[in-house]
Amino acid sequence: MINHATIEKNVVLMLLLTVLTVSIGGLVEIVPLFTIESTIEKVNGIRPYTPLEQLGRDIYLREGCYLCHSQQIRPFRDEAERYGHYSLAAESMYDHPFQWGSKRTGPDLARVGGKYSNDWHVQHLTNPQSVVPESIMPKYAFLKRPLKFDDIAAHLKTLRIVGVPYTDDDITQAVNDVRAQVDPSADSTALLKRYPKAVVAKFDDSSKEVTEMDALVAYLQMLGTLVDFTDYKPADLQQ
Repeated sequence: MINHATIEKNVVLMLLLTVLTVSIGGLVEIVPLFTIESTIEKVNGIRPYTPLEQLGRDIYLREGCYLCHSQQIRPFRDEAERYGHYSLAAESMYDHPFQWGSKRTGPDLARVGGKYSNDWHVQHLTNPQSVVPESIMPKYAFLKRPLKFDDIAAHLKTLRIVGVPYTDDDITQAVNDVRAQVDPSADSTALLKRYPKAVVAKFDDSSKEVTEMDALVAYLQMLGTLVDFTDYKPADLQQ
């Protein structure tokens, strides 16, 4: 066996042994990944965003909401007690990019869906301090302007290229689905068949038009609602 002194004094030998060690370690970590279809476990209930939710998510990114709110509950007791079940990788599988984040000026939003009413969200976004006096969040009253969604079909086509499983029917009906989700009096059967658990409501009742506020609240109201955690079991326990 070559002793350490010999290796340390021979630069070429040390380099060769280092490369060999790193190569073996890399192969042990990388090769097994080629034997599995996906590193993300399959979880019942996960679906792509509705066209309206996707537009709301785009607004969420545009306004920089992710700079103050994370969407990742870590597997620690204090986090679970405050926010709910820890986040699953599958919940972000259709996010481009994901919104995990690492900074929380405001609370984590991974489970905010259904926690507050639609009216609360609209009021909070319009004037945060009116519902949370100590909040330092800026006002987003300007989101009550009309939403532009004539190009939503092209948007979904692009997302399909990167792996989001939108069907031809989803894309064809995208514009209609936007309108259907904000019209409680309309027949939303087809919408809910394509997107189970989608919240159908006129979130922003200040305008008869579809607004950016409608889209953002629709997105917030679905966060964390797709997985039934009362029935959820990790993949290794589902045998």
